[in-house]
Amino acid sequence: MPSSTPSPRFRAAGAIGAIVLTALALPACTTTLPESHPTASNARESSNAQVDAALSKLYNTVPGSRELVGRSAGVLVFPSVVGTSLVVGAEHGRGELRVGNRTQGYYSTTAASIGWQAGAQSKAVIYVFTTSEALAKFRSSNGWTVGADATVAVAHIGANGSIDTTSFSKPVVGFVLTNVGLEAGVSLQGATITPVTP
Repeated sequence: MPSSTPSPRFRAAGAIGAIVLTALALPACTTTLPESHPTASNARESSNAQVDAALSKLYNTVPGSRELVGRSAGVLVFPSVVGTSLVVGAEHGRGELRVGNRTQGYYSTTAASIGWQAGAQSKAVIYVFTTSEALAKFRSSNGWTVGADATVAVAHIGANGSIDTTSFSKPVVGFVLTNVGLEAGVSLQGATITPVTP
């Protein structure tokens, strides 16, 4: 009856295999560590991808929005503004300003949120500057607050079930998108936007 004890040659081969596997695993461990600290370049690439996705969602959700953004002086996109609260809390997000389809700066937005929310709520907030004057005033400010520094006409669904395009003629038009589409009855009043380094 054959012995169940591995031969010396088999044990040696197993030991060599274990050493090789360990040697291969070590570089893999060391190469994944830096990824836990994303570089500024990676942060910008991630931001650009998220902004592209938010704009695509806007174009697919709101008729005429692509044309509006195309002829605008600039568009400020916050792909994910997250608010958490039980009664009074805060919303925060980061985004970028695009002029002529090129990123011209990175910004953060902060606003108070009132009302009970079940966990974190995320939405995309997009500001379209339809005039050069409105964009210049925004870019010259170091802290821009909706309502205090500019009036933002928030796009919404009209009584006939379609987008109310009367707001498209205002200097700054705001869009708020959730997972289910354009959010109705929302206010951007009090949102403060400041430039940041990505």
